[in-house]
Amino acid sequence: MPPESPQSASAQDAAIVESPDPSVAEHVRRYVATDGASGHREGGMTNLVLTHRGRRTGRLYRTGLFYGEDAGRYILVASGSAITHTHPQWYLNLTADPEVRVQVLADRFPARARTAEGPERERLWDLMTGLAPVYRTYEAKSRRTIPVVVLDR
Repeated sequence: MPPESPQSASAQDAAIVESPDPSVAEHVRRYVATDGASGHREGGMTNLVLTHRGRRTGRLYRTGLFYGEDAGRYILVASGSAITHTHPQWYLNLTADPEVRVQVLADRFPARARTAEGPERERLWDLMTGLAPVYRTYEAKSRRTIPVVVLDR
């Protein structure tokens, strides 16, 4: 996703598909409308808004996600939930098109997503489970390795 002008951003926002989960969609709308004043700290964690392109539809989708920070980068965990044995749709979309838009508070910027591997993944996993211990519960109940995503500006 290329950088955008304010006009193209508002035109794109009109075409963005919100989460089918009403509570997530409401959280994201509130976050965007208040530049994160409402919704940045929610669920005991810091949250950002991620806009990504659907791998099959080509449409833009937006979701709110917990994040951590590491050396100026934003870190996400593609956990889904404790009962999900497949990767979340947003993560599958990032693997097909890593160019995303991110909003942290009032800061909106393009980024490139990548999956952390090996020792980097383990270090970032430890960072994120320290911030949100529930990820350890998800890990214990999942048959998959939960991806850790790095967002680079």
